[in-house]
Amino acid sequence: KISAYEFVDCCFFIIFATIILIQIIMIKMYVMKTCPYCEYVEKQVKGNNQFEVIDISTNVRKLKEFLDLRDKNPALDEAKKIGDVGIPCYVKEDGTVTLSSAEVGLEPMPDGPACSIDGTGC
Repeated sequence: KISAYEFVDCCFFIIFATIILIQIIMIKMYVMKTCPYCEYVEKQVKGNNQFEVIDISTNVRKLKEFLDLRDKNPALDEAKKIGDVGIPCYVKEDGTVTLSSAEVGLEPMPDGPACSIDGTGC
């Protein structure tokens, strides 16, 4: 049998551990509101605190953050090569970068337009 104090301590620990776990498991998701693919996957994460949605069209600092990632990370090389912007782009909790929605547990958009640097598909 445990005392009321022990029970409260146990509940506090569980809540604290849950908050820490939620903060650790965070996937950054770089998007733009004008991108149909981004809109499709963004709807899937609405209300899901495991995703941090970063709209690169709302702030120059956010755009710069994404461009630095795009310029330096080899996961985006193929997108650059074919003229795609490279969004939605995901940075997993371990720092791994991917353009695959499926790799972060989301349903990929059925065949559709991709946002290209020349503006096609957006």
